[in-house]
Amino acid sequence: MTKDWLLSFEFFPPKTQPGAEKLARTRETLARLAPEYFSVTYGAGGSTRDNTRDVVLETRAAGLDAMPHLSFAFGDDDANAIKTLLETYRQAGVSRLLALRGDLPSDPESTRKPIHANELVAFIREHFGEQFNLQVAAYPEIHPDAKSYQDDIHWLGEKFKAGADGAITQYFFNIDAYWYFLDQAAKAGIDKPIVPGIMPITNFTSLARFSAGCGAEIPRWMAKKLEQYGDDQASIIAFGTDVITQLCERLLEGGVPGLHFYTMNQAQPSIDILSRLGVSAGQS
Repeated sequence: MTKDWLLSFEFFPPKTQPGAEKLARTRETLARLAPEYFSVTYGAGGSTRDNTRDVVLETRAAGLDAMPHLSFAFGDDDANAIKTLLETYRQAGVSRLLALRGDLPSDPESTRKPIHANELVAFIREHFGEQFNLQVAAYPEIHPDAKSYQDDIHWLGEKFKAGADGAITQYFFNIDAYWYFLDQAAKAGIDKPIVPGIMPITNFTSLARFSAGCGAEIPRWMAKKLEQYGDDQASIIAFGTDVITQLCERLLEGGVPGLHFYTMNQAQPSIDILSRLGVSAGQS
C-alpha cells in the first residue's frame, strides 16, 4: 500500500542529556516510517531558541528534513538575530519553517512584544524570498485569544496573504470542527492546504491540562471514558489508540492532505496508530 498523503512528526527540544538521547532514539525510530519532515517547537518568547536550532541541525546532519518553529518578539530579539538564525537554517539545507506568533513570556515584567504570524511571514518573504516553504498555525476550535470565530478566520487569511504556503492545525478530537473550519476558510477565500494535527492519547491528566491551555476540546464522552480508567495507563493507551486511529481514518477518507503527529518525543504511540493505518517502516 502506498500512501498519498503527507506524514510529519513534531518534537520539542529536550532540556537534559537523557532527554536528548531519548529524542535521538525516537527520531531514528520514526524516520523508518519515511516522514516528509520533523518539526521542532520553539519555547515561549523564544526561550528554547538555541535548543531548537541544535535539534534542527542534528536532524539535518542525520540526513532528515526538519522544520523549525519560529517566533519573533521585539525586545530581547531583534531583526538581525532572526535573519542570522534563518541564514544558519538556509545554509544547513532547511527548506521549511513554521511561522508563529508564539506564546507570551511568563514574566509579566517582560518588555518583549511578539509580532503576529502574518508579520513574521512577511518579514521572512522580504528577506529570503521564496527560499523557504512557510507553514502557519490554524485552530479548528479557534485560538483561545481570538475575538470571534470569523476574526480568527480573517487572521488566518492574513497569514496566507502575507505569503504562507500552508497551515497545520492545533490537535482536535471533534472531526466536525475541522470540516466546518475548512468550509469557513474556503468561504473566506483560503485555498491552501490545512493539515490536521494529531495528538496520541497516553496520559489523561497531562492531556486535560494541555488541552485547557490551548483551547482543544476533549468531548465529554471521551473525558468520562478516560476518567474511569484512573491510573490504568494500559487501558488509557489502548482506548486512545482506538479513538485516534478512527479519527485518522475518517480524516484520510475525507481527503486531508496529510497528518501531523504531536509525538511528545515518544515514538510508540504514533507507530501504533500508523500501523493500523497501513503505514509501516520502509513505506513511501
